[in-house]
Amino acid sequence: MTQELSPELSPEISPEISVVADIGGTNTRVALSRDGQILEDTIRRYRNADNAGIAPVLDDYLGAQQVTPVAVCVDMAGPVHDGVGTLTNLDWKVDATALKAETGAARVAVLNDLQAQGFAVAHLGHDSLSPVLTGREAAADAVRLVVNVGTGLNAVPVYSQGGRTMVPPAEAGHISLLARTAEELRLIDWIADRHGQPGVEDVLSGRGLERLYAWVCHDEGDGVPLPAAEVMAGFEAGQPRARRAARLFVHILGRYTGDLALTTLPFGGIYLVGGVTRHLGPHLRGLGFAEAFADKGRFNAYMTQFPVDLVTDDYAALRGCAAHLAELTAG
Repeated sequence: MTQELSPELSPEISPEISVVADIGGTNTRVALSRDGQILEDTIRRYRNADNAGIAPVLDDYLGAQQVTPVAVCVDMAGPVHDGVGTLTNLDWKVDATALKAETGAARVAVLNDLQAQGFAVAHLGHDSLSPVLTGREAAADAVRLVVNVGTGLNAVPVYSQGGRTMVPPAEAGHISLLARTAEELRLIDWIADRHGQPGVEDVLSGRGLERLYAWVCHDEGDGVPLPAAEVMAGFEAGQPRARRAARLFVHILGRYTGDLALTTLPFGGIYLVGGVTRHLGPHLRGLGFAEAFADKGRFNAYMTQFPVDLVTDDYAALRGCAAHLAELTAG
């Protein structure tokens, strides 16, 4: 197993210690938490390729820390139903009942990774956020919205009341892609010819950026399709086709986020997460995000009420798991 070593805790550990784990596509990060806060010096990273599942990861970690946790929370990129989840890009199954027996924890929770982000956002400080759009001040229990643009696309509302948080599951990345311009109509026809029914995720994700660039090459009659990383490098270098693809990406993202804002009324803020938004984050305003977000006709002024922030905290999902366990314990 490959780990990033961290200082060992004292063996005299509080009985209220919990363990949280964030399963990514390549690595799994694990940490101890207490009172809803992760203990950052306990964070360790495991390579997924070196392990057959989450159970041996937790077994190794808990053995090294010499602790039996009172609770465990695991988040993962994939659908979760009744405490059982299957990862989208990894042959692992995460079962809450099995983990309870294997870890000795009294309580085990399994979350989708976006749900974990949703539980985190109320606990993120200004140093974990990069402002994109300002909005109005809102009550602490106002609805929030998390939009994840990474390998895939999804979005969830976050509801808070009486010290409890609810983050319902969603598959908001698969709604239909709609066109507002002749350019977008050509794009949709091109996607439909190659991928069937066009969904928003077809253009708002890592692969979506690749598709947009490939379509720009097709639309302009020249150029060679590139992977997303090379499209971003071309954008940074001022390559015209890459810049056109990025501008179209951000325009569609702004409109999609604005549509969701009108659906959920997230006066508590909109939080952009995921690797693609993190890379494009510094360029969102320059590429027209604000204009596309607010382009709602007579509701243009109404849209200025919603603050939008880019989440820059790499441990946000772990913090969400810790916060969720704290609520469960308090309840």
